[in-house]
This record gives sequence, structure tokens and C-alpha cells, in this order.
Amino acid sequence: MSIEYAIIIKNKTRLEALIERFNTKAQAKFYIESSGGDFSDYELENEIFHQSLSAVQRNLSTVLKNKIVERNFLPSFIFNTNQVVITVGQDGLVANTAKYVKQIPIIAVNPDPERFDGVLLPFTADDFVPSIEKVITQKYNSKLTSFAEATLNDGQRLLAFNDLFIGATSHVSARYKITHNNKTEEQSSSGIIVSTQAGSTGWLSSIFNMSFGIHKFIEKDQSKKKYAKLKDNQLMFAVREPFASKRTQVETTAGIITERSKLVIQSFMPNNGLIFSDGIETDFLKFNSGAVATIGIAAEKANLVLR
Repeated sequence: MSIEYAIIIKNKTRLEALIERFNTKAQAKFYIESSGGDFSDYELENEIFHQSLSAVQRNLSTVLKNKIVERNFLPSFIFNTNQVVITVGQDGLVANTAKYVKQIPIIAVNPDPERFDGVLLPFTADDFVPSIEKVITQKYNSKLTSFAEATLNDGQRLLAFNDLFIGATSHVSARYKITHNNKTEEQSSSGIIVSTQAGSTGWLSSIFNMSFGIHKFIEKDQSKKKYAKLKDNQLMFAVREPFASKRTQVETTAGIITERSKLVIQSFMPNNGLIFSDGIETDFLKFNSGAVATIGIAAEKANLVLR
């Protein structure tokens, strides 16, 4: 296998999304500033991003032919094994991309290290080229990362690099029956989060933050925060705001999913039930009454290039 082409994946900046929404930059500026926002921050973020993107293209062109693909075209873009993928954006872009490229190597570039934490972004626009060269010669280091998968009883399937959400489309309670480790109960909640090892520092961590904050407030506990330390062959689920009633229970609120211990959820929602992945509500499965979802670890892996 020889690498012949590089695909650069990018997303719109906040400024570009605003201009798309309000038609002109002037109207976008008026909207932000009239609500007390700092429009100059949007401009600075956009400027730094495009400087990084230009640097990536310039440096990459000395090694490989390349083209840019917008994030929203990922579902329809055809990738092949003669390509290497470079993401330029936040951590979420890596998650969105990984589901569509199978095990094609992904080199994740942080376009703005002063702004973005970059847990999944080991490279910058100025230092990623040596890793491209290592991929070309097949001498690169990488980490194979597991996906979560939701499989419905009608055969539909959805992958998640970071997390799955199972619940309702609006701010109403989700109703369902949950089964884990041979224990079954009916629940009413704000939905269920299922996190991978890669996603455990994201949405799942916010649930830990909330739980810790409430516990600290009630118990006056000054102990340090604790977070789940997942292995790559594990997922963790957490039930958000479960409600106890005559019909609904709150005993099964968190747990570990493995190859032998999957999570099964049966929808009791007549409409507006859904399962979406990685925070993208347009990447979803309908999850209404009659649907049964089995949540487990997918056979596919993401191939993230390391330094």
C-alpha cells in the first residue's frame, strides 16, 4: 500500500458559521455586540485558524498532493487506503472524522494551542510533516482506539468515537427499560450517556463534575474529584437525572460495558426518541416505542497517529 494523497478535514469557524447565519459579517457583528459579546474574539479565532490551515497546506504540499474536505461532507466522501487524513480543528473534529475513515491513519493538528486543550491533537501546523513522512514509509506510531456502537433490533447501527446519547429530542423525560448485568428496570430520565475511553474526558467528565459538586455542597466534603479511568475495551454509561416514581426506578444509574456485559435499552417513547453520537444531533437513529438498542464495543478501530 502506498500513500498517494492527503485529505485535510476542516470545519467552519464560529465566525464563518455566524456569517452564514446572518448573511454578512456586519450583521453578525451587530448581533454579537448588541448582546454584549466580544466580536473581536471571533475574528481573532478565525484569523489564527486560517493561518494554521494555510500553513498545513503549504507544508503538506512539499510532501503530498492534498485537498480540503468540509466536515459536513464526511458522510458522503469516499476514502481509500491510499490516503492519509489530517484534521485541523478541535478534538470533536477527530471524533467526527474517525467514524468515516475506518483505519486510515489520522494526523490531528491543533490550529490554536492557546485556545484549544487538544487532548486528541498532538501536532501543530509546524511540526506534523515528519509524521506524514513516517506514514508514507509505514514507520509511524499510532494508537488504535475503540468505538462504541448502538445496534437496533431492525439492524440499524451507529458508531461513536467519544459518546452516545440515548434519550428524547427535546427537554422532556425519556422513558425506557434498561438491562445491564442481568438486572432490568423501567426508568424515566434526561437520557443516558455512553462514553468510550477517548470520550471520558468530555461529556462524561461533566456528569462527574455535577455529581461531585452536589456531593460537596451537601456533605461539605473537601476530597478531590475522581473520574472514571476506562480501558480501551470498556465503555461507561451514566443515567442523567433519573426520576423515582411508582413505575420508574433509579438503581441502575451507571456501569461498565464490556464485550461480555452489554447494555440493552428498550424504548417506551411513542415519538421523539433518538440515539445520536459525538454531540452531532444530525447523526442519529430514531428510537421510538418498539425499538431495542444493544450498546457495546464495535469491531472497528480508529487509527490515531502519535508523535
